Amino acid sequence: MNRNVWLLSICQALLMTGNILLISVVGLVGKALAPDSSLITLPVAMQFLGLMSATIPASLIMGKLGRKIGFSLGNVIGISGASVATYALATQQFPLFCVGTFLLGIGIGFGTLYRFAAIEVCDESARHRAISISMAGGVIAAILGPNLAVYAQQWSNDGLYVGAFLALIVLNIMALCLLQTIRFPKQNLASVKVNADPLKTIVAAPNFMLAVFAAMVAYAVMNILMTATPLAMIGCGFEFDKAAGVIEWHVLGMFVPAFFTGRLIERFGPRNMILVGGVLFVLCIAVNIHGQSIWHFSSALVLLGVGWNFMFIAATGLFSQSYLPHNKSKAQAFNEFFVFSCVTITALLSGWLESTVGWEAMNIYVLPFVVAVIGMFGFSNHKSKSVAA
Repeated sequence: MNRNVWLLSICQALLMTGNILLISVVGLVGKALAPDSSLITLPVAMQFLGLMSATIPASLIMGKLGRKIGFSLGNVIGISGASVATYALATQQFPLFCVGTFLLGIGIGFGTLYRFAAIEVCDESARHRAISISMAGGVIAAILGPNLAVYAQQWSNDGLYVGAFLALIVLNIMALCLLQTIRFPKQNLASVKVNADPLKTIVAAPNFMLAVFAAMVAYAVMNILMTATPLAMIGCGFEFDKAAGVIEWHVLGMFVPAFFTGRLIERFGPRNMILVGGVLFVLCIAVNIHGQSIWHFSSALVLLGVGWNFMFIAATGLFSQSYLPHNKSKAQAFNEFFVFSCVTITALLSGWLESTVGWEAMNIYVLPFVVAVIGMFGFSNHKSKSVAA
């Protein structure tokens, strides 16, 4: 795999490290600064709202100005957001802190496109490996993010996690500098001038909606179960450190397989790997329903992480082959908006569902979506074989 793919993987690792750092501290900052207990999670909501609102503009901006300018703009917005949040913490201004997390969410929205950029800097035959390697940076993030959140606390003595947001500024500056060394393909002016097809034509292309739906389900199911697991564990009497350990194993399950997922997709095909991911999701749900011991929670979240890895990376690869070059920006904007809208909604719903319907019922509620993916791709595979025969 070429140098540019590995550099993009490092940029992805820096982005994910910042995300995990944010997850570690934003809720705690909200608890310390919010004027009312009902507003504690508002900074988290603003971050996800910023992410969702950036998905379409980010794709269109990169389609016009190129990947390097687009990603650089995202990092500049991330630096601005972290700076605003740092000032808000220093002056203890809760509304301004929410503005900062909103800007950070926008910056993250630009960074979600790193995996598509990895496809464009490698050979056509290596696209699945490129996506996989670009996501492998999450292994570094899984280790670095939580430890950086703890270490950054030593940079300030005010107890409001100012150091964490200073670390975010450094991470974004590092990514911004690294981006300038990556050789992206020259912008094809001819394709830019060609008007994209109507959205209904793009969406009607073979495999387009299948791939988008698989990516939506992969991220939504993973996010809702991952977010609710610590709540369920604490409700079962486990200490916070046990819940944190289970999440760390989950994150490793999400990203360690990325070192070989691309080759598995090349060998068995993206459709079959999506089916394997769906089966792992079903096993995860079955383990969660079966019991609530530390073994159940740990093994279920590892299955959830590996299942997400297989399904999401394979769906991204299948999606990248479902549109024409002049439709790239519009197609990717559509995909990112729907995928990360699901992430936003599930992040906000997970805690409420766990506390109202309960852990077991919550798992049962997400099962039909997984079964739908398995059914759709199973039928699609059978249909393809029939046509070939």
